[in-house]
Amino acid sequence: MLASNQQLAAHLFALLSIVFTVAGFLARPMVTLRWWAAGSSVALLGYGILHPSIISCVVSVVILPINVYRALEASRLTRRVVQAAGNANMAGLWLKPYMKAKSYKAGHVLFNKGDHADKLFLLVDGDMMLADIAKPLEPGRVFGEIALFSPTRIRTHTVQCATDCTVLEIHETTVRQLYFENPTFGFHLIDLLVSRLSNDVDRVEQQIATTDTPTRTLARTHSPS
Repeated sequence: MLASNQQLAAHLFALLSIVFTVAGFLARPMVTLRWWAAGSSVALLGYGILHPSIISCVVSVVILPINVYRALEASRLTRRVVQAAGNANMAGLWLKPYMKAKSYKAGHVLFNKGDHADKLFLLVDGDMMLADIAKPLEPGRVFGEIALFSPTRIRTHTVQCATDCTVLEIHETTVRQLYFENPTFGFHLIDLLVSRLSNDVDRVEQQIATTDTPTRTLARTHSPS
């Protein structure tokens, strides 16, 4: 009877391991995927102990710490992104679960003006700047979105790391999929694009006004009386 109950418990653990594994494959956010994978490893370990199966125990003991470490790492990165983004843009908060983290050294050029655009970026740590106009990018900012949705798909600025940086990246195909699948995200993305374009228009108008002022002053000075 004891052996029968033990085998039943072992098979229940095996079933849980399968369910957790399938749930992990279906999960999109990386944090959720890792925690499902960790749960699958725990269930597999339970099966290996009760069955017993040395191979199952070894596999779960090796994989479990990796999944837990990656899950904690992804969770920490998520908190850092939220803290950096604050309430600045909701589009970044929607994108971060689907983005991959990459680190770059100071001086690295992320992309040059005129390059083909196929990725969207979010600055987590460090200092970056639009090198061609000497404008800094603040942490938590999504950037590269205008070129991604422009007809030409050409980068309009050069982005360079002023210090060592951590950046989240997402490919355009994933962004477009999220846009079509989730109307709420689509509205946040439109708000982001309109806001950035408005800021660019204001900046150009200020530059034109600054350039025109000395010209008008000079014209008035030399106008016939």
